[in-house]
Amino acid sequence: MASVSSPVLTQVLGSATSPPRRLNRWDAMEYDEKLARFRQAHLNPFNKELGPRQHEQRASKEAPEVTSEEALPELPPGEPEFCCTERVMDLGLSEDHFSRPVLRQAIEECKQTILELPEQSEKQKDAVVRLIHLRLKLQELKDPNEDEPNIRVLLEHRFYKEKGKSVKQTCDKCNTIIWGLLQTWYTCTGCYYRCHSKCLNLISKPCVRSKVSHQAEYELNICPETGLDSQDYRCAECRAPISLRGVPSEARQCDYTGQYYCTHCHWNDLAVIPARVVHNWDFEPRKVSRCSMRYLALMASRPVLRLREINPLLFNYVEELVEIRKLRQDILLMKPYFITCREAMEARLLLQLQDRQHFVENDEMYSVQDLLDAHTGRLSCSLTETHTLFAKHIKLDCERCQAKGFVCELCREGDVLFPFDSHTSVCTDCSAVFHRFVWPDPPLGQVCVFPVGREGRRGGGRGDIWGSVFAA
Repeated sequence: MASVSSPVLTQVLGSATSPPRRLNRWDAMEYDEKLARFRQAHLNPFNKELGPRQHEQRASKEAPEVTSEEALPELPPGEPEFCCTERVMDLGLSEDHFSRPVLRQAIEECKQTILELPEQSEKQKDAVVRLIHLRLKLQELKDPNEDEPNIRVLLEHRFYKEKGKSVKQTCDKCNTIIWGLLQTWYTCTGCYYRCHSKCLNLISKPCVRSKVSHQAEYELNICPETGLDSQDYRCAECRAPISLRGVPSEARQCDYTGQYYCTHCHWNDLAVIPARVVHNWDFEPRKVSRCSMRYLALMASRPVLRLREINPLLFNYVEELVEIRKLRQDILLMKPYFITCREAMEARLLLQLQDRQHFVENDEMYSVQDLLDAHTGRLSCSLTETHTLFAKHIKLDCERCQAKGFVCELCREGDVLFPFDSHTSVCTDCSAVFHRFVWPDPPLGQVCVFPVGREGRRGGGRGDIWGSVFAA
C-alpha cells in the first residue's frame, strides 16, 4: 500500500489536531494475517457492551474454527490496547443498516485511533483507508438536497420543493423527465413552472402570474405575425438563434402572440385562442409557446372580455349566448331579494355562483372559460339549475320574499308578478313590473308609463318602487 504522508493525514482527520504518539514497531505481516482471521469471527463492531476478552470468547463460540492461537497478538508491554478501535475499524461496510449517528461516532473514534497509532505504520494506513470508507458510506446515506430550503423565491417565482411522487414530470428548463421517486424538483405556486433542483439557479424566465396581476388583458388580434426578421432571427423569449430551416434550431410560431420561439420555449402545446373565440367563435386548440400556455391557463377564469364592445354581433349568431345573457339578467334581478332575506343569507344561496362571482355583479363580462362552457352547453345547464333554485326560494319557499312581489298596475289582475318572470316587462325608468301582453318592452328611450303619478306616490326616480318594496 502506498505511503500516507502527513498532509494527507491532516486532510483526512479534519479537526483532530493532537500529535501522534510513537509506539514500538512489531511484525506488521503477522498482525495483518491474524487480524484477517480475527475478522472472520463476524463480531458486531458496534456492540460496546462486550469487552475485548468477551469478544474473544464469543468469537470462539460462534466460530469454532478460529482457535485461541489465532487470536490477536498481545501488544508489547507499555503499548496501549486498541481492541475497541479495531472493532470500529472492522465495520462491515457492505452492510446497509448503519445509521448516520453510528457512522459519525465511528468516524470520530477512527480519527482518534489514527492519531494514536505509530506514524507511517501499516496499522495507521489501514485505519486511514477505513476512515475514507466510513466517510464515503456516510456520504451515500446523506440526502444531497436535505439542506435545501423548502421555499425559494426567484424572478418573482415562488418555488416549493417536492419529492417522492411517482408521477413523471418534465423539467421546463432542460426539457428532460423528472423522476419523482429519485429526484427532487421545485414547482412554482404561481405559474406551476417545474424544474430540477439542479436547474433552479439557471432559470431566466420570470413568473407569468406577475404579468397576469399587472396586465390582465388578452391579445385580441388573431395571430399578429410580424416575421422572423423583426425578431432578428432569434427566439422571442430566450433569444437563441432560430430559423425556419431548423438550423441551428427550429422556429416554431405561437398562434397567440404570433412570434417565433425555439424548441426549448415552444413544446407544441395546444390551447384555445381568445381572439379566435370572440371574433370567429372558434374553439379549436392551436399550438402556443410554454409562456403563452401558462398565461392563458391563468387567465382562463378571469372575466376580462366585454363581448358587447368587442363583438356585439356575436349575440345575433350564437343562441347560447342569448340564453345565458337572459339567465344572468334574471339572477341580477333576484339578488336584491337575497341580500334582504335572512333565510337566504343563512342558506348562502348566492354562494351557488362562487366559482363565477362576476355573474352576481354584472351581465356584461365574460371569461374564456365561460365561453368555452357555453360552447359545450355546460354553462347553460348549470345556470338554469341555479335560476330554478333561486326562483323556487323567492316564489315558493320564503314568505318574506313572496311579499315583495308586484301587482300589474295596468290591468290589476292575475297573480303576483316578479321582475324575473318570463311573462313580465320591467319599466327601465321606475322599475315597475307589468304583464308583457299589457305593456310590451318599450323602445329604448321611451318615457315611463306613469311619469307623474309614480313620482307623486313614490318620490320619483329610477328604482324607487323597488326601494320602497325592499325597505318594507
